[in-house]
Amino acid sequence: MYFKIILVATLAFIMAGCNHSHETDNQPEQEEVKFQYTAYSNNFELFAEADPFVAGQTSNVLSHLSNLPDFTAVEKGAITLRIMVGNKTTEQTLESPTRKGIYSFDIKPEVHGKGTLEYVITTERGDFKVIVPEIIVFASMQEAEEAAGKIVILKTNTTVFTKEQSWKMDYSTDKPLRESFGQVIKTTAQIQSAPGDEMLVTAKTNGIISFTGNSMLEGRGVSNGQLLFTITGSGFADNNSAVRYAEAQNNFEKAKADYDRASVLAEDKIVSGKDLLQAKNLYENTKLVYDNLKQNFSASGQSVTSPMTGYIKRLFVTNGQYVEAGQPVIMVSLNKTLVLRAEVQQKYAPYLEAISTATIRILGENKTYSLEELNGKILSFGRTTSSDNYLIPVSIQIDNTGSFIPGSFVELFLKTVTNSQALTLPSTSLLEEQGNYFVYVQVTPELFEKREIKTGGTDGIKTEIIRGISENDRVVTKGAILIKLAQATGTLDAHSGHVH
Repeated sequence: MYFKIILVATLAFIMAGCNHSHETDNQPEQEEVKFQYTAYSNNFELFAEADPFVAGQTSNVLSHLSNLPDFTAVEKGAITLRIMVGNKTTEQTLESPTRKGIYSFDIKPEVHGKGTLEYVITTERGDFKVIVPEIIVFASMQEAEEAAGKIVILKTNTTVFTKEQSWKMDYSTDKPLRESFGQVIKTTAQIQSAPGDEMLVTAKTNGIISFTGNSMLEGRGVSNGQLLFTITGSGFADNNSAVRYAEAQNNFEKAKADYDRASVLAEDKIVSGKDLLQAKNLYENTKLVYDNLKQNFSASGQSVTSPMTGYIKRLFVTNGQYVEAGQPVIMVSLNKTLVLRAEVQQKYAPYLEAISTATIRILGENKTYSLEELNGKILSFGRTTSSDNYLIPVSIQIDNTGSFIPGSFVELFLKTVTNSQALTLPSTSLLEEQGNYFVYVQVTPELFEKREIKTGGTDGIKTEIIRGISENDRVVTKGAILIKLAQATGTLDAHSGHVH
């Protein structure tokens, strides 16, 4: 069973001087007629350069096949080429590529007329078809040359960039997309830890801080229940925690002994019920005090453990420093959920209700995230401003992917809901030169036209295109800068690297 979804097919013509001998000085060089065919399916891009199809004559069809959507060369698999004219079918099968991504067919059509060029690609995932829907098999070579002379390819401001070159880089092409594209508010936002995602560990008594080992450093990971530090006041004359612990222990032990003794005497009516009740009350009160101190203290002082698994975000004190009860010592953070706090100008107040999503770009990195990628959501936006800050706050919650550092800043593109449609391209398609923007429009998969465009808004991932291209243009979306460099180095041979 074949899966066939044909998206686009185009025909082009070139006069190429390749694989031919040079004539004498008195004779002009004989140029060779070549036809070019381009077609796309959901899985493959085809770019074929062929001799004219003439009935009864063998034609070479140099076929470049790329995997989609990553535009890498097809490196293995059998491919069958069929020329179908009327009820006549001529085919040839190649079990493997001549070179990586290139299959060189030699095929002889039997009859002339309009027909179809069909590629059947056999892979581990199944069989797929790529079809060039309209070709012509000519009755004679003279007829083919006359037809070729009527086909014109625009070569103004164009650059040759071969498939062999594109296969070696991160490269792709696509058509512009017409979609909803509303008001975009561009601003910066500070990354903050989300409420509940971090906990402040404080001292519960006065004393001297003693960190455990040398591992208490900012950025170090800690686990729930791990000992962080101890506070000791054993050397103090006043408010000595060791003395208080020993005193509570002594009081508890004495009250327990008195209560046990009173319980035995009460059975013989030697101790009244009132005295027994007083002894029991004193025992329970001293036990509460002792248990509380025992839970948080030892004879050496207070032992403090981590309340959760995370990392040490901040140390507020140094080893050996004196602290008082309630004083912050360590901030422990999960670093899983973050809040982006941004501020926007008051002129955007009417659009804040319509904010539906956002994109986030890390400053200094060529990476942009959508809010959906980060499992994010819009938390809130301000309804008022203060006397010392006339900007409106906006808060967004995201999951930390590992690239976000609390306290740093990111670029934020707030996107609003709209019913208006716009033509958009990935922002990676655009090249800037002295304030003007350009894209490379594909004439053929090896020929690209540099075209100036006018841009509208951008959300960091996509950019609105106001003028310069149409929905039918196929544009380089990745690798445009390398095509620009190829243009700067001069014109390249359109057949460099090809095997004929």
